[in-house]
Amino acid sequence: MFPNKNWTLGGLKMLLRKIDATDSVERCSGSGRPRTVRVPDVIANVQDLVLSQENAPKTHSSQRRISRRTRVSLGSVNRIIRNDLRLMSTCLKRCRAHELTDANKIARRERCRNLLKRYSAGLVNFIWFTDKKNFSVTTPRNHSKRPSVRSVWSPQKNVAAYRLLRTRPTFSKCVMVSVGVSALGKTSLHFVDPGTKIDGKYYRDVLLMRGLLPDIRSYSEYFTFQQDGAPAHRARESVDMLRQEKRRTSFRPHYGRPTVLT
Repeated sequence: MFPNKNWTLGGLKMLLRKIDATDSVERCSGSGRPRTVRVPDVIANVQDLVLSQENAPKTHSSQRRISRRTRVSLGSVNRIIRNDLRLMSTCLKRCRAHELTDANKIARRERCRNLLKRYSAGLVNFIWFTDKKNFSVTTPRNHSKRPSVRSVWSPQKNVAAYRLLRTRPTFSKCVMVSVGVSALGKTSLHFVDPGTKIDGKYYRDVLLMRGLLPDIRSYSEYFTFQQDGAPAHRARESVDMLRQEKRRTSFRPHYGRPTVLT
């Protein structure tokens, strides 16, 4: 009935006897070759090496280093990490971030408390935090790896220069994005035109009047607009425009240093 399965008559008889005896085709516990490497002592040793110790970051070891120290094959180390310890099976790339000192954490906590004192619990949800961010659009290159093609084969000696040169731009291309977020939701991503200098006029006429404020009003007519102390934000014309919008609608502009909710 199943010529493509390559089943043998002896294998089917053994499978039927197993179904009659255990009502299952799963392997019975204790059957098979006993483990000689993935034993509790080795698993505990690998766990101590693969995870950083408490109050001592960056003290973990790589899989290859663990294999050399424990004299266990690299495949067994990977199976211990993935199957026995239930850790992530993929490596996570570390990203650079600004380190927060104890003074920074205390200052941010105090700002959050002052913000909660100034606004009631129901009004905090209507605070919209806005900011801009630069994103690089150039594909990152890993210079540590060998290039896939190192030679150019040609039947003639005179080869075009573009085939021999590996060029890269002097400066990576970047795009600036402006967005606003709150407990109610988020605005659309508003991209700044390439080569445009964000001064007070561009910030008021394009980012605010055409982008952020209409998106925020689609959620609620009453809201508190939070921005940081950038020069375009603190310009006299920008502040006057926000005050005029406050009189015309029911939103409250908030000036000063940015506040971070934890």
